[in-house]
Amino acid sequence: MRGRNKEIFQRIEAILDQDQGVDAAGVNETLGLLGGNPLDPGMLKDLMIYSETLPKAQERPYTEHERFLHFLWDAFDKLPACLCVTLAIPLRRLFAERLFGKCGKGVIIEENLRFNFPAFIELGQGVFFNRNVFLDSKGGIEIGDFVGIAEDVRIFSHGHSEAEHLERSYHKVTIGAYAKIYSGVTILPGVTMGEASIAASGAMITKDVEPGMVAAGVPAKVVRERKSEGRQGDDLGHIWLF
Repeated sequence: MRGRNKEIFQRIEAILDQDQGVDAAGVNETLGLLGGNPLDPGMLKDLMIYSETLPKAQERPYTEHERFLHFLWDAFDKLPACLCVTLAIPLRRLFAERLFGKCGKGVIIEENLRFNFPAFIELGQGVFFNRNVFLDSKGGIEIGDFVGIAEDVRIFSHGHSEAEHLERSYHKVTIGAYAKIYSGVTILPGVTMGEASIAASGAMITKDVEPGMVAAGVPAKVVRERKSEGRQGDDLGHIWLF
């Protein structure tokens, strides 16, 4: 990153790292730096994001800093600046390092990653998200090192009773290192995808997948072993973009 994009990034980094965290003025300054319009201060004072309407917010309330960070995350992908990849990917990483429960080095996030409770998301290093991914993180989501997640993936960590919708259950989803989750996959609550496992395109993963295995179908079943040619770990070449 160089030139004006570097200046914008560094200024936003300074705003995010203020001692008091992001305040309303910082939100408007960040929007301005990214080419967006400032919001009325009264609107920001009364701001509530969707996640705060959910029952889980009573157990784990947002701070003002987290609320404004989450707002900026969603707002950024509605601005033309989100298409400037040399700014957008480092900036999303900057936000993620301050929003998520854990965010390892080298995480790459493309457009339109949506989530509800970022504090319950843990990412290892080198994780890659393609476009239009949704993380329902109410029950917790842990994603290991160098996992690749393709377009239009949905991961759920909570469900509702069929007899009483207000009765909820929460179960953590875990995806092991070097796994691949291909496009259009849905992963349901409580699932563990083992290390170097693969979820084939369009699969609905309802049960655990053992390490090194490929699951496909609706509901998904293990269909074969991954064709890893004897490679494991870093030798699998899970390096995404830059």
